[in-house]
Amino acid sequence: MLIDAHCHLDVTEFDTDRDAVIAVAQAVGVCRFIVPATVRARWQNVLALGKRDDVSICLGLHPYFIEQHQPDDLKALETLILQQLAGACPARPVAIGECGIDGRFTDSLDEQWHYFDEQLNIAKRCKLPVVVHCVKANDTVSKRLRQQALPGAGLIHAFSGSYEQAVKFLDLGYVLGLGGAVTYERAQKLRRVVAKLPDDGFVLETDSPDMPLSGYQGQRNEPSRVMLVAQEVARLRRQSFDTVAALSSDNAARVFKLTGDETNS
Repeated sequence: MLIDAHCHLDVTEFDTDRDAVIAVAQAVGVCRFIVPATVRARWQNVLALGKRDDVSICLGLHPYFIEQHQPDDLKALETLILQQLAGACPARPVAIGECGIDGRFTDSLDEQWHYFDEQLNIAKRCKLPVVVHCVKANDTVSKRLRQQALPGAGLIHAFSGSYEQAVKFLDLGYVLGLGGAVTYERAQKLRRVVAKLPDDGFVLETDSPDMPLSGYQGQRNEPSRVMLVAQEVARLRRQSFDTVAALSSDNAARVFKLTGDETNS
């Protein structure tokens, strides 16, 4: 069975056929979907999805949407997370995220770091892992994560750095998210990293509806294609598909503290 460790099933791109998309994924062996939040305005949509038996959710503020965030969003985020953790409700967040740094947007880096640091503090207080968006910032982000020393560590989403950068995250207890990028022939550096990762160092993800796989450019990405990611990762690592699927699912279950029922739903 497979877990899509990062997919945005709450977004409007899935409004017309969300249940069908999930059914197609389940038909190819995807048993669980980890759905991170992006902006405050969509937290309720994420929470609604979290009522499903096969969905686990994360709540956070994504750096890509920095212009949409407001200072009181951080207080609202922690309040909501504490409410959800305290209640006997199915939509309990398993992580803080998606949060992080996007180095492509240099004009907003100071703001990005403020929101990222505050979410790391929330994660520490709430004893939750983090789902980290890290683009063109692997060295600075790994340094900050080392300084913070979050006990729950977390997931470095869509990792695309060097093996040396990968090791820095792995040494801190984080797992690396592998998605559509590994299916591109031109991604030779990433493919070499994938081949060398330890068995407990990665999870599989799609980032649906984004990060289309090779051969699907221009199309909406979907969680069912995590199976194709698994096939490519298995080929690169010279392991069987079943081995890669099991390793990835076990790693996701460990990081997000999923129970046996959740991973086999």
